[in-house]
Amino acid sequence: MKIAMGSDEAGFDLKNQIKEYIEAKGHEVVDTGCYSKDPVFYPEMAEAACKKIVDGECERGILVCGTGIGMAMTANKMPGIRAAVGHDIFSVERAVLSNNAQVICFGARIVAFQYVTRLVDKFLELSYIDGPSTPKIECMMNIENKYAGR
Repeated sequence: MKIAMGSDEAGFDLKNQIKEYIEAKGHEVVDTGCYSKDPVFYPEMAEAACKKIVDGECERGILVCGTGIGMAMTANKMPGIRAAVGHDIFSVERAVLSNNAQVICFGARIVAFQYVTRLVDKFLELSYIDGPSTPKIECMMNIENKYAGR
């Protein structure tokens, strides 16, 4: 799987640990920044990673900031992106299985690398299957489209 990854300076170390972990499992990572602990605007980092998904270059995305919240909020501004904060197994599972999320966001100040590996494994092993949630996702996307370009 090809995965876009981005972080701000708060998530820099955890992003790099996750990147190394994912690559060791045989996945390809496209690191869209940041590349140091120098301050950056997390919205720009989220946009860069999500653009790779919107453009079809990557299948999934992982974003890391201090809490994961700002990254998720920004990612969800991108057309077609469904992002969720995933600090526990159940949330990660439901993000994919119930909401067809392509992006998962972590807070480096909230979850440790040792636990994130379990969350990443769950995120990457699951695939959305058409079912009872499909009409809800379609409704979500219809709302997005209704307000696009305003």
